[in-house]
Amino acid sequence: MPDFLLMDWLGTPVWFWAAFLTIVIVLTAFDLGVLHKEDRELGIAESLKLSAFYIGVALLFGVWVWFERGETSGMQYFTGFFIEKALSIDNVFVISLIFTYFAIPRKYQYRALLWGIIAVIVLRGLMIAGGAALLAEAYWVLYLFAAFLVFTGIKMFFAGDEPMDVGNNPAVKWISRHMRVTPELHGQKFLVKVQDEKTGRMVRAATPLLLALVVINLADLVFAVDSVPAIFAITTDTFIVYTSNIFAILGLRALYFALAAMIHRFHYLKYALAAVLVFIGSKIFVSDFVMDGEKFPAWVSLGVTFALIAAGVLYSLWKTRGEEEPEWPAEDDAPPTLPDGQEITR
Repeated sequence: MPDFLLMDWLGTPVWFWAAFLTIVIVLTAFDLGVLHKEDRELGIAESLKLSAFYIGVALLFGVWVWFERGETSGMQYFTGFFIEKALSIDNVFVISLIFTYFAIPRKYQYRALLWGIIAVIVLRGLMIAGGAALLAEAYWVLYLFAAFLVFTGIKMFFAGDEPMDVGNNPAVKWISRHMRVTPELHGQKFLVKVQDEKTGRMVRAATPLLLALVVINLADLVFAVDSVPAIFAITTDTFIVYTSNIFAILGLRALYFALAAMIHRFHYLKYALAAVLVFIGSKIFVSDFVMDGEKFPAWVSLGVTFALIAAGVLYSLWKTRGEEEPEWPAEDDAPPTLPDGQEITR
């Protein structure tokens, strides 16, 4: 093996990073170029099979980390992965609202999600790198992360279920004011050339699909404010933080179409997630101030996290049994509008 591959980068040999990035690139290329070369609606059964494949790859990667880097690193990876996977269910609900608002047909949603995931991989990387740099300079920042998680968890217990106001999103307003936006979709295109009504010249314009993509990525940044500190509260190992985060998100687009059809069945999961955030945040203070700096056992963190999430999922499914799926907006419903009052054509 070449010497440079054995060099450490952010505390981990370069070849570990190279193996991870190779897996991500191959999966993404295979997904976009082979499985979904043509735009089509993804069925629930196919969604579940593809999601199981992604989860299987993520779990196998965790097993590899366990054997290559030890039991503690392996448990930390799995804990981070389960937390991120559970938190991504909230992302699904928001993404569903965004696609519904912009009247994006299901056959175009998968490809838009894929480009959104690619942007997320980069943005999460920047946020995690920033968090790691802060922790390297000042350990006390971890206490801020922990306190924020506890506060967020408590807030989630009492938060209402008000839907996201997509139409008043600042990004949607800004793009609508500074760019031409077509009222209709143009297939899978984000930007198109249209004729200017005043000059008759061909000009570039954004489509509703681009607006949906921008809002989805901004929403993910909001979710990252919770998820990134949650991972750092488990471990400060940048490799474990980033890989568990990205593998959980990588399969989100596959899982989306199955979850979107039954998101109403996970209403009570948020209380389990709130408990997880409170637990992850509070264990930092317990470890440093009650246990005299002794690290919380990794198996306890993994066990408690998995038990809380599993209990939340099972209780939600039991409590909401028999409830019908909310209907996708019908053609004769009032169409959504852009901030300038222009109706979006389905």
